[in-house]
Amino acid sequence: MIFARLIALLVGYLFGNFQTGYLYGKSKGIDIRKHGSGNAGTTNTLRTLGVKAGLITFLGDCFKAVFAILIIKYIFRNQFTDSIKILEMYAGFGTVLGHNFPFYLGFKGGKGIACTAGVILAVCPLATIICLIVFISIVAITRYVSLGSIIMISVFLIQVVVFNHLGMLGIDSSRFSLEFEFDIIAACFTCMGIWRHKANIIRLLSGNENKFAMSKK
Repeated sequence: MIFARLIALLVGYLFGNFQTGYLYGKSKGIDIRKHGSGNAGTTNTLRTLGVKAGLITFLGDCFKAVFAILIIKYIFRNQFTDSIKILEMYAGFGTVLGHNFPFYLGFKGGKGIACTAGVILAVCPLATIICLIVFISIVAITRYVSLGSIIMISVFLIQVVVFNHLGMLGIDSSRFSLEFEFDIIAACFTCMGIWRHKANIIRLLSGNENKFAMSKK
């Protein structure tokens, strides 16, 4: 299964390199990474180019993770029936890595939150509603997108670990190593998201974080 894991990571990474925000910005004659926060993700695109651009970027970044996972699921559906969710998670994490560190853009991409949302939708749809409610609630109350993102990916981790050990994800419960591996990969999403928000965390703690606002374009 080691080879399958590597294939899943590679497929995910290649999909992750489709930088929706960067490509949309280029179609408008700008490099989104040279505006606003310098990030190529949804939030900066939304703030810089407006609602339409933000929505397109979110959907593109979200569904590239979904597509990568569906491809891996199709390829290995008959080989690893008791652990396909683990391969799906590898594909999802590969997508986040490709999004955050695209090789053709000098490894300067986004923060992977929209990609992680796609992973949640594809791997554990049950967690989607709660994560969405948490994110919207936090942003609506505080107007801090970064805080909403950090709490959302933390809630995601808690949910998938619980669902995993309740046997709701189809992983063979008699093989503890598989359940544990799934938990570790899930934790990687949360750790990556928090690490990518380290500057935001510092600003949140110092009271200098930018509140949500967007272009009227």
